[in-house]
Amino acid sequence: MDVKRCYITVLVWLLTATWAGTSLAEDLPAASATPAIGLPHFPDRAHAFVWRNWELVGLERMAEVLGTTVDNVREAGQSMGLPPHVPPPPAYRQRGYISIIRRNWHILPYEQLLTLLGWDAERLAFTLREDDFLWVKLGGLKPLCPPVHYSEPNEAVRARRREIRSTVSSHFAAEFDKPYRPRFDFLPDITSAGLSGVKDEAIGDTERPIRFLYSYFGVFGDPLSDTELDPYPEALLQRLAELGVNGVWLHVVLRQLAPNPSFADWAQGQEGRITRLREMVDRAGRHGISIYLYMNEPRAMPVSFFEQRPDIRGVRSGDYCTLCTSTPQVRQWMYDALEYVFERVPGLGGVFTITASENLTNCYSHSRDAAGCPRCSQRSGPEVIAEVNKTIAAGVWAGNPKAKVIIWDWGWPDGTATGWGAPDWTGPIIEQLPQGVYLMCVSEWGKPIQRGGVAAAVGEYSISAVGPGPRAARHWALAQKRGLKTLAKVQVNCTWELSAVPYLPVMNLVAEHCANLAQADVDGLMLSWTVGGYPSPNLQLVSQFNSRPAPSPQEALVRTARDRYGEKAAEQALAAWSLFSRAFTEYPFDISFVYRGPAQYGPVNLLYPEPTGYQSTMVGFPYDDVDGWRGVYPADVLAGQFEKMARHWEQGLRRYEQALARADSADYEAGIRTDMALATAAWLHFDSVANQIRFFQTRDALASASLSQADRDRKSEQIEAIIAREIDNARRLFTLTRRDPRIGFEASNHYYYLPLDLVEKVVHCRYILDTRRRRH
Repeated sequence: MDVKRCYITVLVWLLTATWAGTSLAEDLPAASATPAIGLPHFPDRAHAFVWRNWELVGLERMAEVLGTTVDNVREAGQSMGLPPHVPPPPAYRQRGYISIIRRNWHILPYEQLLTLLGWDAERLAFTLREDDFLWVKLGGLKPLCPPVHYSEPNEAVRARRREIRSTVSSHFAAEFDKPYRPRFDFLPDITSAGLSGVKDEAIGDTERPIRFLYSYFGVFGDPLSDTELDPYPEALLQRLAELGVNGVWLHVVLRQLAPNPSFADWAQGQEGRITRLREMVDRAGRHGISIYLYMNEPRAMPVSFFEQRPDIRGVRSGDYCTLCTSTPQVRQWMYDALEYVFERVPGLGGVFTITASENLTNCYSHSRDAAGCPRCSQRSGPEVIAEVNKTIAAGVWAGNPKAKVIIWDWGWPDGTATGWGAPDWTGPIIEQLPQGVYLMCVSEWGKPIQRGGVAAAVGEYSISAVGPGPRAARHWALAQKRGLKTLAKVQVNCTWELSAVPYLPVMNLVAEHCANLAQADVDGLMLSWTVGGYPSPNLQLVSQFNSRPAPSPQEALVRTARDRYGEKAAEQALAAWSLFSRAFTEYPFDISFVYRGPAQYGPVNLLYPEPTGYQSTMVGFPYDDVDGWRGVYPADVLAGQFEKMARHWEQGLRRYEQALARADSADYEAGIRTDMALATAAWLHFDSVANQIRFFQTRDALASASLSQADRDRKSEQIEAIIAREIDNARRLFTLTRRDPRIGFEASNHYYYLPLDLVEKVVHCRYILDTRRRRH
């Protein structure tokens, strides 16, 4: 795979996701002229709205949006067979706002969406742009949605409500009567995890290597703005510390932390954020954990910001421009701001930087020529990027000379076809970095792989391909030659390959990677991006490698299995892990599929009977865009690989069942049941991906006029068989999801799906079947 193409793909997403004009007090991007996806399986769009918000939003707020009464909203939901509405706690809107935005993106216009959220346009605009580039994940456009209002149901609406109620009752009535876990109910799982790790003494008296990760449930956009949204409660910190983790990180926007009189229109509330940061740092420090700040700076600002400041304006992209770091004013602001933060929060562990990413920051962050900037276009990219990193380091060390500065090479052109393409900036950047910084590389990036007979290379985070790869090895060698320390960025719980479960039991792959990194002699590990921060058995396994000398992979696996499942069940659990790991090495890795495919949504993604015309988006909406998903793989190969994965994975589940029969204590049995449920959820996702690809292939083939009647009949039978399988997958995943609130959740995307989305999938499948049979 040419990973330079991957870099270009990311840039295309960004270029198509710029602010396309503004509305609502110049804050929000204008809605497009593209009609929203139709939802014909519901009686009307008002009923679709009620269904999709039933689990997240109060009846009063839904009634306000629809312009009706609470009784009408309740009656609309119950008429479709939904369970009694339970008023959601405030945390649902505080921690689940991305889920609310995404599930209403094709239903509500902006005005009604703001009413639903209880936000103003400015807050939504900030969230779309800065909350892990949500605007890109939503496709860079707001579909055209007419206002949705409640109206008294006519007979056609009432008839459709009865049909839905009948489907829901026949498939889910018994499950609705069983106890269930509310969403965001994570802490009980963390405090009862029963995990142990290697204690600090095992590595001796030398400085502990960095082991840092992200909160499993931290709010990404502005985590310091709300005192109630603590990303690192005591129970989580304690559990992470027990597993050898000594660092955690926070997403921040620098202008929200440090006031600056030169920019009076900066965001307000900096002092409150500093106070909360100081409290969090002190609390984490009591557990031996340092906090690191994500430094993706300086963030671009609207064009209007530069009307009085043309001398610091850099590259323009859409309606935003960079703060040009070739100007002394901008560099001085960065230095002063970081000095301010690190002086006032003396216990901060440090920062890690990203200087070429999805966010527009310096003038070379999205460009290799800085065209449009009169200053940076006369300088080299390595010179500018190194200068940004040097400025950040100087500011941090002015505030606290002991703080660590980690420079991440993510996005730097490296001159390779399996990395970020030509030219090679990495060597020149590393040569200019200040002494005392760490260089961090994604360990597995650029690793050649072959899946389904197709040659490819890793171009994003991966567990299915065990690192380190050639890119990281080369860059670490360059850094070590300069006397710099090195870090490996890895994922040990899960990746975007599948992020809808907190961890994947592919322990052999994790152990092999840890053993390889021990031999590579790196100085620390970043153990997760926003995805993959759960205090899991996987982290317990990783902690075994904190010892010196490090254990062999098999020694670490056996120790972890016996500790989690007991001596009698360990053998079968080890066999299950081996089968899961073997299955996962068949994952058809490609950056297009990882980001745009339906893996995160699994059975929830609808089987659209007609082409939607929409392109899939970055972990947002897969739609039916098989060509957008497949990357370097032919669609048949992509489906075949997921079918192969599902077969091998199912064998591992049978070994878990055997381990369960051998468990000789309640705690060991509980551990097996928990891990088996998550592994089953993963299997349902893999199977569903294959089903979806086959469905859309067959659907499109049936549109051909050249098919014989025999072929048409055979393909129609295939369509109905796939629908039946997806109904079964949705029902099974519904049961698992109701019992475990971790399934379907990821910190920066919130809930990909809720239990009722799986009920909707069954309703939608029944609607397709009934419609097809009426037509035939």
